Amino acid sequence: MKRARVLLADDHRIVAEGLRSLLESEFELVDIVEDGRTLVARAQELFPDVIVADITMPLLNGIEAVRQLKKADVPAKVIFLTMHQDVTYAAKAFELGASGFVLKHSAPSELVTAIREALAGRTYVTPLIAGELMQAYRDGAGQRQDPAAALTPRQREVLQLFAEGRSAKEVATILRISPRTAEFHKASIMRMLGLRTTAELAQYAVRHGIIAS
Repeated sequence: MKRARVLLADDHRIVAEGLRSLLESEFELVDIVEDGRTLVARAQELFPDVIVADITMPLLNGIEAVRQLKKADVPAKVIFLTMHQDVTYAAKAFELGASGFVLKHSAPSELVTAIREALAGRTYVTPLIAGELMQAYRDGAGQRQDPAAALTPRQREVLQLFAEGRSAKEVATILRISPRTAEFHKASIMRMLGLRTTAELAQYAVRHGIIAS
């Protein structure tokens, strides 16, 4: 029987290597990538059946990477594997059409099951937050507006890169825009989010899981 093809995205190499044996026992692990931009590129090259992605990754976080893949009509099922236990992240994941949400410390006992469920066309939510997630939706918490939701996809990319401490020139090179355009986006983002300094921008990104603390 042909084994399902899985693409893993996690910037923690030790974690990724620990998951390798877990996944390779049942699936074909086509690649391990360490940032969201590489994930987008490799997913479009390799056509995996399932993508297992961390949320907080450099250059482009998992949420934004999957948003780009959905826009590009990449058909892979997506399971987010994260240390974030906040139901807000799970809500964002499922709004994007994710098939699963697993916490990293539960991966040994849950990840393979989540992948099987995804391949069968079902959805898997770690039991550790399932009840809380359902309650959040009943209470309307899943509908709370994140100020960053008003940003364009390009602005969200710029937000992450500047929050990571990159210069306007570096942001421009990565996004293939001019430094002046990068600075313009940064100023617009800070105005929209009510932020005054780059430090506040970084703090915002950490609070919302866009970058690691």
